[in-house]
Amino acid sequence: MVSSLSLNFQVKGEGFPILCLHGHPGSGQCMSVFTNSLCQNFQTIAPDLRGYGKSYTKKDFEITQHLVDLETLLDQLQIPKYFILGWSLGGIIAMELALKNPEKVAGLILIGTAARPRGNHPPITWQDNLYTGLAGIINWFIPGWQWNIDTFGKRSLFRYLIQQHTPATYKYLATEAVPAYLRTSKFATRALNQALRSGYNKLSELPQIQCPCLVLAGASDRHITPESSQETALHLNYAHWQCYPNTAHLFPWEIPQQVLTDIKKWMQLHQKY
Repeated sequence: MVSSLSLNFQVKGEGFPILCLHGHPGSGQCMSVFTNSLCQNFQTIAPDLRGYGKSYTKKDFEITQHLVDLETLLDQLQIPKYFILGWSLGGIIAMELALKNPEKVAGLILIGTAARPRGNHPPITWQDNLYTGLAGIINWFIPGWQWNIDTFGKRSLFRYLIQQHTPATYKYLATEAVPAYLRTSKFATRALNQALRSGYNKLSELPQIQCPCLVLAGASDRHITPESSQETALHLNYAHWQCYPNTAHLFPWEIPQQVLTDIKKWMQLHQKY
């Protein structure tokens, strides 16, 4: 086991802590859609996981190493109990932390994730890559430009990540997704791919999680299907599952207000930490 890494992180607000964990590729900044709002009532902690963003590493590691890094960070911040909000890979790590530290995790908010992740992404063609490159470059310089969305965006691989091709969603892609993609290391990619190739499956362990869980999914998610997300919810003892129509894997960037409203309602019901 490698030693823990000092993670780059952002803290916002005051109150009961919520650890916000990003996906792959990703960074703590990608969680701003949650932290900018939730920090009004809670303390949000959004780290760059090992090998992502500014949490640099030059060595291969296993996905479980994220747990050691996060435990070290929470100890340094002197946080004894917390909620976890995890998106995609972040949700997988959230469940792992809850299994490892049940007395510390007050609740889980799982976004587009699964304990046995399955996807149904179609094969990628050269045209997909061409249109994605064009859409991404133009969107970087002119975020949310409708002409680019209609001409290239809707024909690119973005169509499997989002269903609602709005300027607001494309602005998230430009300001948060692209920088995160460029700062995701090959070591982080290898760690995730190794876990997936080994047939990652923690369904049988989920009944051990005794805290309340909110499980949210996008109906057209091709990266982690809503069916695998619902399967996870069914294996959790205290879970509420919700699926949003006409959205995909990046649904918090498609319908942010709806998602935040539902999270806040759920949090109000489970604030007896």
